[in-house]
Amino acid sequence: LRRWVITWVAIVGALYFILWLGLDLWVLATFSAMLLLAGPWYLIRRLAARRRQKIEDQLADAMVMFSNGVRAGLSLAQSLELLAQECPRPIHQEFQQIVGEYNLGKPLERTLTEAKERLRSENFLLFAAALLASRESGGRLNETVERISRSVVELQRLERKVRAETAQARKSAVYMAIVPAFILVTYFYLDPENTRLLFITFPGQLLLSICAVLNMGAYFWAVKIL
Repeated sequence: LRRWVITWVAIVGALYFILWLGLDLWVLATFSAMLLLAGPWYLIRRLAARRRQKIEDQLADAMVMFSNGVRAGLSLAQSLELLAQECPRPIHQEFQQIVGEYNLGKPLERTLTEAKERLRSENFLLFAAALLASRESGGRLNETVERISRSVVELQRLERKVRAETAQARKSAVYMAIVPAFILVTYFYLDPENTRLLFITFPGQLLLSICAVLNMGAYFWAVKIL
């Protein structure tokens, strides 16, 4: 990842100097460089959010498998090891890390606490709370985890319903974000001389940059609301 980021920064730097020194478009060069430098950060955040969503989707099945292991007579640590071996990616990586740290001597309470901080998942928070409560006071852990898994399944069903009902609105936000670029291209064919001024003059470049910022702000605002 570090090598890819360094390569991307080098490409952005080369593009910046080409636009600035080669074409004398320093305002657009600065804006483009700032936008492109934010690309890796945005991409990594999106990949992390996608991975976290996969973990959320797999957590209910993992809890059912865990409760079955406890019912079959496995200890808490053995049931977690079962999850580390049998669960699909990416959730099995998290359980592998928990089991690996526990086998190296770290207390289970600490490994679960660190996993909660790492995943930032409300569903995993409930799961970890049930495990810690069972460690402290005992009780029928498999029944507790089964109830939590049923609650998680219902929450996931509601979330999928909400996502399905807002899918059209999210697509509309994407279309609205793309439309200004098409309008700019259309104006370039209708009035190329005046449209070119947006790229070769300082006020035009500044205006384009401000419009791009407002357009991106509107898109992210719409997505956040939805």
